[in-house]
Amino acid sequence: MSSEGMAGLAKGLSVLEAFGTKAPRLTISDAAGVTGLSRAAARRCLMTLTELGYVTFDGKFFSPTPRVLRLGATYEETAQLPQLAQPHLVAIRDTVDESASLAVLQDDASLFIARSETTRMLNTGVRVGARLPLYASATGHVLLAGLTDEDVAAQLAKAELVARTPTTPTHPEDIAQRVREARSNGYALTDEELELGLRSIAIPVLDSSGATVAALSVSAAAARVSVDELRTRLFPVIQEHARLLGRQL
Repeated sequence: MSSEGMAGLAKGLSVLEAFGTKAPRLTISDAAGVTGLSRAAARRCLMTLTELGYVTFDGKFFSPTPRVLRLGATYEETAQLPQLAQPHLVAIRDTVDESASLAVLQDDASLFIARSETTRMLNTGVRVGARLPLYASATGHVLLAGLTDEDVAAQLAKAELVARTPTTPTHPEDIAQRVREARSNGYALTDEELELGLRSIAIPVLDSSGATVAALSVSAAAARVSVDELRTRLFPVIQEHARLLGRQL
């Protein structure tokens, strides 16, 4: 951190980032373990965040409040890519009647920065701000496909390749092969590999230089949409909007 950096702010933000779908509530020990801070530092951060209204405390667990959404809303309202993508996500949703999302590569995860939901309930754990593992998600395979083989190998070498379902690819070479197929085919599919009962298709969004800047995806219940239908009915719609979005970048 530079000499002008605010160490306290950095610690507080790291604690906020520790909350997620797998950790909607944290104890002081949990926060310390996830962030690498000491228990004393984690406690100071959590108490400060409580005083500021970003988290609540029930005597044991800390939980984020709706005020945290302001931080994401600021990015969503001002960032160019989510703004440009939103009309395309809405159009995809309205055409295929499934939720559509946009994700970007951030560190070792696929970060979702824009989404258009259907009224149909589907527990995918995907929301704006959600992070999915690169090795187990369609968006992750597409985003990895935009890297060199060497960079893909480096990403997989540092990843914790945990089986999310019985069919999750967890061997580095198997995942690398899936990434190569995504690069060659121009899309990636996952069939209950991230979550049981869920199928997804993702397509790269390319900028004017041909670089992959994001992944456009649709997820659907496996009981409702077959793999063949992902390819024949959903793929052309997503592909067209990925192309149109890329022309705007």
